[in-house]
Amino acid sequence: MHIHILGICGTFMGGLAALAREAGHRVTGCDAAVYPPMSEQLRALGIALIEGYSDKQLVQPGFAPDMFVIGNVVSRARLPDGTPKFPLMEAILERGLPYTSGPQWLAEHVLQGRHVLAVAGTHGKTTTTSMLSWILEDAGLQPGFLIGGVPLNFGVSARLGGPGAGRAAQVKEEPAPCPGRPFFVIEADEYDTAFFDKRSKFVHYRPRTAILNNLEFDHADIFPDLAAIERQFHHLVRTVPGSGRLVVNAAEESLDRVLAQGCWSECVRFGPAQAGQSPGLEARGEPQDFEVLRHGQPVARVQWALGGVHNQMNALAAMAAAEHVGVTPARSAQALAGFQNVRRRMEVRGTVGGITVYDDFAHHPTAIRTTVDGLRRQVGTARILAVFEPRSNTMKLGAMKAQLPWSLAQADLAFCHTAGLDWDAAEALSPMGARAQVAADIDSLVRQVVSAARPGDRVLCMSNGGFGGIHDKLLAALAP
Repeated sequence: MHIHILGICGTFMGGLAALAREAGHRVTGCDAAVYPPMSEQLRALGIALIEGYSDKQLVQPGFAPDMFVIGNVVSRARLPDGTPKFPLMEAILERGLPYTSGPQWLAEHVLQGRHVLAVAGTHGKTTTTSMLSWILEDAGLQPGFLIGGVPLNFGVSARLGGPGAGRAAQVKEEPAPCPGRPFFVIEADEYDTAFFDKRSKFVHYRPRTAILNNLEFDHADIFPDLAAIERQFHHLVRTVPGSGRLVVNAAEESLDRVLAQGCWSECVRFGPAQAGQSPGLEARGEPQDFEVLRHGQPVARVQWALGGVHNQMNALAAMAAAEHVGVTPARSAQALAGFQNVRRRMEVRGTVGGITVYDDFAHHPTAIRTTVDGLRRQVGTARILAVFEPRSNTMKLGAMKAQLPWSLAQADLAFCHTAGLDWDAAEALSPMGARAQVAADIDSLVRQVVSAARPGDRVLCMSNGGFGGIHDKLLAALAP
C-alpha cells in the first residue's frame, strides 16, 4: 500500500514512517519544517518528502495514496485571510479520500497480536522507552519499538522487531516471553491523537505492560487542568488486561488518584528507598551506582554512565516492566551498564577552548530542573550556563513561567530565547537577578552566552525543537 503521512517530520510520525517502510509499504510524506534527528533518519530511509501542505500534491503524476495518515499537527485552522492552513487536508475531506490517524494506523497494522509495553508519563518517556527496548534487546528478545527520539544503542527511532531485527544476544538466563507474542515497546504520549480524535494517543496502543512514570500538568493548549490529564491516564489503565502489569511510580500522588478511579491489573510500584509506600523495586545509592532492592533485599546493582535521580527512577521503571516478560532485575542491570542514552539527552555537541556545549530536549520546568540538577551532580562546582527556549505550547502560553527560576536554581547563569512568547520572560526570570538574560533572536543569544562563557564552563542548551541551530553557532563563535 502507498501511505502518505501529513506531519511526517514529527518524532512519532517519522517513526511510524520508518515502520511502514520496513513493512514493505511505499511511504511518502509532507511537513512544513524539517530538523534533525528525524530529517536525517527519513533521508537515510529514502522516504520522499514534500515541503508544505498544498493540495497540489494530489495532482502530481503517479500520486494516488491508498491511505493518508494524519499527524496531530494538522488542523482545520484558517489563516488571517480566511484560507485553510492545511489545504491538503481540506482536499482530502472534500474528495472523500481514505484517512486515519497515526496511532490508529499503528494499532491496526503493527501492534495487533503483539505484547505491547507502553511507557507513559509527563517526563522521561523517551529515555525509559529506550532503556526498556535495550534491556529486551540485550536479553535476546528482539523487540520492535517506536521511540520519540533516537537511542544511541540502536541508531534509529523505530523498527518492527522479531527474528532478524537485532543481535539476539546469548544470555545466561532464558527469559519467559509470552508464546507467539512478539514484543513491541512504545513511547505512550498523552497528547491528543488528531483533530478528529481528541483522545490521548496512548489509548490506541492497548498494552499488556504499562509504565506510569510520573504525572503533572502539561499541554495547557489542550488540557484545562491536571484532572483532565489524570482522566486520560485512567483511560489507559482501563485498556490493560487483567493478566497485564502496571508499573507505577510510588512517589506520585497524581498516579494514586488515577488508580483510585479503578485498577484491574497487577500493580508493581517503584521508587527511592525512602518512598515509604513499599514499592516493588527500590533504589538505594547514588544515581550512577545504586542497589535495586525488593522487600529491603538487594536483587541487582546498576553501575552506568547516566546521572540524575530521574534516570535512576527511569531505570527502576524499565526493570520492573522487563521483569513482566521474564527478564530478571539482575539481567536488566547488566544491560543498563551498556546503555548509551538517547540523542538530545545530555548529548555533548562539542568542546571548544575548554567550554563544553550540551544539547538536551528538556522544555517543561520540572524536566529543566532535573536536567540541570543531573548535570550539577556530574560537574560539581563547574559553572553551568543554561540556555533554553520556551517552545512547547504550554510554555508559550506562559502557564508555567513562574516555575522557571525554581527550575534553573542550580544554574550559574541562564539565557532565554523569547521569540514567539506572549509573556515577559525578563519579568518571569527577575527573581534570578543578574544571573538571567533574555534575547529575542538566536544571534543575540549566542553573543550573550559567548561573552559570559569561560574555560571550564558547561553550556546546556534545552529545547524541544531545533533551537535555530544554536549548538553549532555557539561552537563556531567560541572557536579562536
